[in-house]
Amino acid sequence: MATGYLEILRVRHATRLLVGTLVGRLPNGTAAIAIVLFVRAEGGSYSLAGALAAVYGVANAVGQPVLGRLVDLRGQPRVQLPAAVLSALAMAVFAFVGIDPRAAAYAAVAAAGLFTPPLEGGLRALWSSVLHREEQVHRAYAMDAVAQEVMFTVGPLLVTVCVSVWSPQVALLVLNGLGVLGALSVVVSAPSRAWRSAPREAHWLGALRSPGLLALLGAFLFVGIALGSITVASVPYGDEHGGGHVYGWLMAGLGLGALVGGMAYGARQWAGEPARRLQVLVAFLAVCYLPLTLMPGPGAMTLLAVVAGVFLAPAIACAFVLVDRHAPAGTVTEAFSWLVTTFTVGASVGTGLAGPVVEAGGAQGGFAIPAVAGGVALLVLMCTGRVLAVPAGGSVVAAGSENDPNRAVEPRLGSGDRA
Repeated sequence: MATGYLEILRVRHATRLLVGTLVGRLPNGTAAIAIVLFVRAEGGSYSLAGALAAVYGVANAVGQPVLGRLVDLRGQPRVQLPAAVLSALAMAVFAFVGIDPRAAAYAAVAAAGLFTPPLEGGLRALWSSVLHREEQVHRAYAMDAVAQEVMFTVGPLLVTVCVSVWSPQVALLVLNGLGVLGALSVVVSAPSRAWRSAPREAHWLGALRSPGLLALLGAFLFVGIALGSITVASVPYGDEHGGGHVYGWLMAGLGLGALVGGMAYGARQWAGEPARRLQVLVAFLAVCYLPLTLMPGPGAMTLLAVVAGVFLAPAIACAFVLVDRHAPAGTVTEAFSWLVTTFTVGASVGTGLAGPVVEAGGAQGGFAIPAVAGGVALLVLMCTGRVLAVPAGGSVVAAGSENDPNRAVEPRLGSGDRA
């Protein structure tokens, strides 16, 4: 397992791009907890903290595909770095102005979310230019999914350390400053500067004109709902079984499971159609969510959380392969950004849905949502299996595509469909 990942990390520029992207994404990965802690330190209510964090999340969901399209059109350095600087400046305004006046606070966090650079999609667009074998690119996707779990585990710890040593205000400034440095490290690298999107046909839908991508987004909306609902259902369970540290163990268990699953998935080469493989992975994901409704003691529940997380990173890594395959030529960064947005929106919907369900039926009702949502995601994949298996009609081989170094078929529209 380690050998396969080390082979990728030894490739020139690979480690720099991966680490730079993770550091650049720290502001986004820690925004929710950093905003909540800052608002509380300023004397604001939990309702205000939640509302500001939600505004950041919505603005981020809107901005990712828009900026992703700009990256495809203008290149990475001309979009990623200015966006990172603008996002950091907006968060700095929030840190210095505080929560009053309210309008300024909302505007600042909205701008910070809107201008968050699409580094995640940008990295996946770069892998095929840095790694020249298909199995290496697929393994890099798995490593990428694993690295995300590490970031979402380490990020909150960094916030906690900054708050403990300094203050929530300093935490906001330091993390966003690191984000700019991470983005700078990526965009000044040779692969980022040299990368150019494949020629694209003008179309107002951009990446969304691909039926395969739409099918994938529909499925991962429900995967996001599953994950978002678990985070809410775990709160009353923790309250009933020992407090906040139990909640922390459950979240850590999910992250550990995803980490192990992603590393194991990327350690081997997978034969067969990735669309079919994704169906199997999502099926296991849904099944592994079911035992959470048993709600045993904290120790056993943590083990169930680990099992529930095992198939998440593999499913995400397999989805990356399908996004790469189905993104229309010249829209690869935008396509990956749409996946990020859809997953984020799904998690937000899951969080909102689980609240009233938990109030009505307790934690057990909340833990039932992930299994149901996972089942719906599987149903979407099964109903759209033919669309996902083969890129949509009228496909041609896009020579020199940034999407697939092995010249896989990818969807293209005919000249009659030009905008």
